[in-house]
Amino acid sequence: MSAQFILAHDLGTTGNKASLFDGEGKVLASSFFGYGVDYPHINWAEQNPEDWWQAVCASTHQLLSAARVGPEDIACIVFSGQMMGCVAVDERARPLRPAIIWADQRAVEEAESIIRGVGAERAYRITGHRASPSYSGAKILWVREHQPEIFAKAHKFLHAKDFIVARLTGCFVTDYSDASGMNLYDLETRDWSSLILDAIGLDCELLPALHASTDVVGTVTTKAAAEVGLAAGTPVVIGGGDGCCAATGAGVVSEGSAYNYLGSSSWIAMATKEPIFDPAMRTFTWAHLVPGMYSPCGTMQAAGGSYQWLRDNFCQPEKDAAAGLNLSPYDLMNLQAERSPAGANGLLFLPYLLGERSPRWNPKARGAFIGLTMQHGRADMIRATLEGITLNLRVILEAFQSQGAQVDAMRVIGGGAQGRVWRQIMADVYKLPILRPALLAEATSMGAALAGGIGVGIFPDFSIAEKLTPIVDRTRPDPATAGVYDRLYEAFNKCYEVLEPLYNVWTES
Repeated sequence: MSAQFILAHDLGTTGNKASLFDGEGKVLASSFFGYGVDYPHINWAEQNPEDWWQAVCASTHQLLSAARVGPEDIACIVFSGQMMGCVAVDERARPLRPAIIWADQRAVEEAESIIRGVGAERAYRITGHRASPSYSGAKILWVREHQPEIFAKAHKFLHAKDFIVARLTGCFVTDYSDASGMNLYDLETRDWSSLILDAIGLDCELLPALHASTDVVGTVTTKAAAEVGLAAGTPVVIGGGDGCCAATGAGVVSEGSAYNYLGSSSWIAMATKEPIFDPAMRTFTWAHLVPGMYSPCGTMQAAGGSYQWLRDNFCQPEKDAAAGLNLSPYDLMNLQAERSPAGANGLLFLPYLLGERSPRWNPKARGAFIGLTMQHGRADMIRATLEGITLNLRVILEAFQSQGAQVDAMRVIGGGAQGRVWRQIMADVYKLPILRPALLAEATSMGAALAGGIGVGIFPDFSIAEKLTPIVDRTRPDPATAGVYDRLYEAFNKCYEVLEPLYNVWTES
């Protein structure tokens, strides 16, 4: 029997998910292997790349065993991965220090150096992104400035998925979508920006080779095959950054379609034929997995992360009850949220627990509950948290709409999309129908699988994505809450503006 299955790995923030797809795009089985995040200082976030490798190996073995599929049946292995990272490796693809991941905001001064060298607006127009400590470029410069001995040993600086590909194949490569999250990539030329690299004195040789997401970039080596459990010679397709894979897996591959991802972070993105440049630089633009397409996007730092923080610090009763009922604590938290009315009885939550990217672009921003009274309970705090996250996302949506983007409906994927109450809050805050595709947690893996399948000839092109991701639920806005959320939205923005001057005081130490 010829190889017929696609093995897709999604290297996320909390763990790696391995999914097995057949030639019809159906998920046959999946396996998850978790790992942790270290926060050694305020606004720092690091992971051990070796944990990623162990997760890929373990989840591959588990998946193939559970699915009773042999290594020889795998047509290709392909990747989606967390973006905007900084993994310094040597010539053997061994990490030289912990990976600085997307959530890390330490490289403020280094981002400023990019602005001084290139200019804020010029950098934005070249890369589609404002210069920021969120992106790989500033993080690489931080290593150069603060750990010169490591920088001197570095052979390449990679992303999460690219590190795994290098370990599998010995090839140091990335794709256009992940490259577009580095503040070093020229969207127009589809190459590293010589202007930016020259301005900051960074050698292009330290960056991986660029490829389309569907390219077969190498094959599994004999050494790697023994560890990961695949046949030597298995084709490796590079895949893409998780945001762009999610867009593809959500069926957002044609002009004007849009989606909202709800995970640890959250973003709103769409598919367009041209980048969208916001005059205030609130939003940014990725290279889409689809050739010649772009994915304008706005990403907040702590969406599901805020809900997880609330769960771990305020919702022990829900956690205890859920354990006894074999449910997720979030299911019970969502039921509590439904006990509180729209507007959470006047309670507001600012979801800036990890600083903020789009729309605020303020690494010093801090979270807050505003309006607490003796009458508020946990139900109000839970609902206010969901509403605060969603109100923050509305700022992103309106930035696109102010530039002429037409959004008629919003697809929603990720773990947060499972909650009925959150989907209704989104519909009411955005004033749009919310569409839930059949695949939620698997959408990102589906996007990677499509790239892999196209790369080895199983699928014809990306247009098949819309057929493989049918809509199974539609949540319509409730007109009765429109006025409530409009007033709350105005208060939400004013609260941020009032608190903004204080963030410098709170973060001086």
